[in-house]
Amino acid sequence: MSSTWDVRSTLELTVPGIEHRMDVAKDGTRTACMLHPDGSWARATAPGAREVPTVHQSGPRRLWDELDRIRTWLVIDGDLPISGAAVRIDPDGACHFTRSGWSATISAR
Repeated sequence: MSSTWDVRSTLELTVPGIEHRMDVAKDGTRTACMLHPDGSWARATAPGAREVPTVHQSGPRRLWDELDRIRTWLVIDGDLPISGAAVRIDPDGACHFTRSGWSATISAR
């Protein structure tokens, strides 16, 4: 997902703390993994770059579903929810982004 920084950034805003891993085997099989500190995980495996992956996921959040929701937003609206989002910054530095039913917060820890 490194070439799609805008999708990845939106996912990071939506579900902060996701760790990403990608592996390409010698036979061309591609496996993408997402891990979250809350125990959520998703693994998508496809026989090639242009093939539909088989996805397995578990935990309190469905990470692949979150990714699909963001990609669907991009396809339907032509941009991502962060583009044109309203921003509110609290006195403690926390940033709140909202747009058309989507929201994300960056805490000022």
